[in-house]
Amino acid sequence: MAEGIETSFHAAIEAGKINGAVICATNVKGHSIYDKAFGARTLLSGEKVPQRLDDVLFLASGTKLITTIAAMKCVEQGLLSLTGDLSSIAPDLAAKQVITGFSDDGETPLLEPAKQPITLEMLLTHTSGVAYSFTDPLITKWCEKFDPPGDDPRPVEEAFRYPLAFQPGTSWMYSVGLDWAGKLIERVTGRTLGENVQQFICDPLGIIDAQFHPVTREDLRSRLVDLNPQDPHAYGRAVVGGSSDVNRRAQGDFGGHGLFMPASDYIKVLRSLLANDGKLLKPATVNDIFQDHLGEETNAGYRAALTGPIGPFFRVGIDVEIKTGQGLGGVVTLQDVDGWYGEGTMTWGGGLSLAWFIDRKNDLCGICALQPALPDVDVAILETLKQNFRRDIYRKHTAWKEQQQTV
Repeated sequence: MAEGIETSFHAAIEAGKINGAVICATNVKGHSIYDKAFGARTLLSGEKVPQRLDDVLFLASGTKLITTIAAMKCVEQGLLSLTGDLSSIAPDLAAKQVITGFSDDGETPLLEPAKQPITLEMLLTHTSGVAYSFTDPLITKWCEKFDPPGDDPRPVEEAFRYPLAFQPGTSWMYSVGLDWAGKLIERVTGRTLGENVQQFICDPLGIIDAQFHPVTREDLRSRLVDLNPQDPHAYGRAVVGGSSDVNRRAQGDFGGHGLFMPASDYIKVLRSLLANDGKLLKPATVNDIFQDHLGEETNAGYRAALTGPIGPFFRVGIDVEIKTGQGLGGVVTLQDVDGWYGEGTMTWGGGLSLAWFIDRKNDLCGICALQPALPDVDVAILETLKQNFRRDIYRKHTAWKEQQQTV
């Protein structure tokens, strides 16, 4: 059994493994199941102040769910198609070829044309062939030879200009698909992704404290967890294990990782999807988001990834034996897990330190955001703490329901 949240989180703070954390959990009616801030954050001046629920966090890949919602809003408005050819909107994406290897001397990449068009559904489910450079050895080698790291910030199109890792719609690999989805949204609306997120998501839910990197609003910077002596440019280094490249090298709004927002606002998004209240998307659209969108071929690639070298990251705390699939916003469970996730639960995370879930069957959603201690981020401790959150929040939910029955 996972340890309790309070015991393990306070111990990690005492041991110097994390500086603080924020947890928010609620049900469909908006009743607070658990809202708590732990520890302290350090200001740029070096002063320590208590962590607060409305501190502004670097969401990292927690951004992907937000971008998914914005993309599906464009589908509802007829600006995008979920399964249609995107070549007229993104000819640069459609022109990508698939890398199959290198020449015998290791100098020339072997490329073949894509056999079918990339669709928005593929981008949202990591089945398009676009990949993170670190997830595929051929892409890693291509980048080392033709696109070595530099210091100049680049937009999505240039940052991810490398070839496809596999033929579109034939496999699965965690990807930059949501970054490309963000560009599609910008192109069909004529607005930045940040402006669309504000209009489509934040305004309907009364959220005013969200901004893509770089965070320039002074009222947000004063509450920014990742603005401190060890991260003076607020790149979000601790969230991604100490690196600054993910934001330092980004120009524009990256739909896969670039958003900053308080946990107390992110939970509003989770609850709206939990309630399927129509504030963000039509009920049928939300239901589609929670469906498994993998076919036989892409599911085989997904299962292979789950058991691969970085499979534990893709499993987000779920045992590999439990049946899961890929929804439009994250992993979905395809069976009940005793005492825990119900069938149809969607979950994902952000960097090394963020975890979220939406369990419509058991009427619960939650977010946990850890504040890892630099310079040596203890990944194992972070994974343990996130799992303690995922499990203990259900025990707290059970206790809360029992308490309500006695009132």
